[in-house]
Amino acid sequence: MPRSGPRAVRKYSDEFKLTAVRLSQQPGLQVKTVATALEIHPFMLSKWRKDARDGRLRGRAPKAPPPGPAREIAQLQALETAHAFLHEEHELLTKAIRFCSARKATRSPSSTRSVRGCA
Repeated sequence: MPRSGPRAVRKYSDEFKLTAVRLSQQPGLQVKTVATALEIHPFMLSKWRKDARDGRLRGRAPKAPPPGPAREIAQLQALETAHAFLHEEHELLTKAIRFCSARKATRSPSSTRSVRGCA
């Protein structure tokens, strides 16, 4: 249930915005990953990128972002990809278990083998 009352609106400096834009322009980094790392909405970062392209966002940002955050963001992106793969694999295995369990439950007693221990 949404809270009533005014929402807190965060203001970001132009330097922060330009640094975020430069981080998102690093090769191999996705806008979504950078936004998650900076705890901002991806749409906001996309808007800042457009503003920087159109010249509406100006300021003095470092020429190149420090190597630490870019490396950490790349690691985060790799971990998110691995997590998504493992989550998909887990869902597939869960469905397979449900399918096999349902299949065993629908068998009639006459169709099962008399030898115990065979699946």
